[in-house]
Amino acid sequence: MRQPSRLLVQEPLWRVHKSVCHRRTKSVFVTAVTAAESSHGAPTLPAPQAGSCAAGSSRRMAMAMVEPMTTTNIHPAILPAELADALFAKARIATVEAGQTLFLAGDPCTGCYRLLEGLLKVTLDLGQGRERILAIFGPGALVGELSVIDGTPRSAGVTAIRDSKLQFVSRAVFEDFGRAHPEIFRTIAGVLARRLRDINGALVATSFLSVKGRAARTLLILADAFGKDVGQGRILIRQKMNQGDLAALAGIARENLSRVLRDWMDAALVSRLAGYYCVENKAALEREAR
Repeated sequence: MRQPSRLLVQEPLWRVHKSVCHRRTKSVFVTAVTAAESSHGAPTLPAPQAGSCAAGSSRRMAMAMVEPMTTTNIHPAILPAELADALFAKARIATVEAGQTLFLAGDPCTGCYRLLEGLLKVTLDLGQGRERILAIFGPGALVGELSVIDGTPRSAGVTAIRDSKLQFVSRAVFEDFGRAHPEIFRTIAGVLARRLRDINGALVATSFLSVKGRAARTLLILADAFGKDVGQGRILIRQKMNQGDLAALAGIARENLSRVLRDWMDAALVSRLAGYYCVENKAALEREAR
């Protein structure tokens, strides 16, 4: 029987124990380049090629890769700063290493989290080693708030894409805070409404868009959330990703995504440099996503 993930108390930080029974494919969706990582210097870039995102802008590309990320998420889940600071004023600290599970779908709710550093993905297990990525969370995101409100088990799993640091408050603390600050429920209702719209959009895309349309939609969402204009309208997605996780986010087979990306790279609609994708022709991808 699957054992739920647990928080192990350690000093000075809590760390999240990796569930020994959790089945998943080995994957890293994105790796944020933070200010701390930039101390190691910019990634080594290949020589610029005509028609690529690096053409005439290698230095600009390198600077974009190591530039600190601002707080952003594909699916916003951020409380106003004053409200979040008050809720998590006496929070415990949890750390999760890349690839470790914060909690699994079906786990009992013990509380909720605010992500301080790192990157998380919200997933559904589709069986046979497959997963669907529902959301990507960056710093500032509220995690696990749905279950803490209604007391039901976790509706999806959350896994660290890169080493992450979070604040944790128990359900009892959350309920006490809610009684003193009822406005938090209206704010969270807005967060959940935005998520529902995002899920509806994903369902529509899965039902009505072609494979190319879903791939284009996913790249555009990533570009909007994590993009950096590096000149001439080119948008560098400042998160590394592999094709498996990009396919899981788009809801298509990896083999189909690979063919689409190869065609787009040949047509100079998309390029890849040092593990980062770059949208070369946003207008063309927008046409594909309609």
